Amino acid sequence: MESDAGKANLIRIGWLERVSFPEWGVNKIIAKIDTGAKTSSIHAENITEREDGQIEFDVVTKINREHTWVRVTCPITRKTTVRSSSGRAQTRYVVTTTIVLGGISKLVEITLNSRKKMLRRMLVGRSTLEGTFVVDASESHLT
Repeated sequence: MESDAGKANLIRIGWLERVSFPEWGVNKIIAKIDTGAKTSSIHAENITEREDGQIEFDVVTKINREHTWVRVTCPITRKTTVRSSSGRAQTRYVVTTTIVLGGISKLVEITLNSRKKMLRRMLVGRSTLEGTFVVDASESHLT
């Protein structure tokens, strides 16, 4: 259990925050903060596994009539099976990169999947939040 002194050092964030991925050239996309999810997940399209152990994918940075995206190439960290909130299991690629949230940079693992049917393209899970952030579910865009 964490002491009150340790909690005082945590950065307060809301249920929606802007995040960036400087290694990918992706700035300020809106993410849903989800303490019910262990792993963070980003909407990726056109995912291609390369023979050299890397993966290529598009991160949609703006959604409008003409989508804006950034093409990313990075090493595959691993593959994992994720069970959705509906109970359906799905195999996903996991990549490692730096996320910037609330002015803090952290090296994190992120799963790649289609979030087309979701309102937010990015979901920040517990493993990204642990030890650094506390979530105020009644607020958004605190950082």
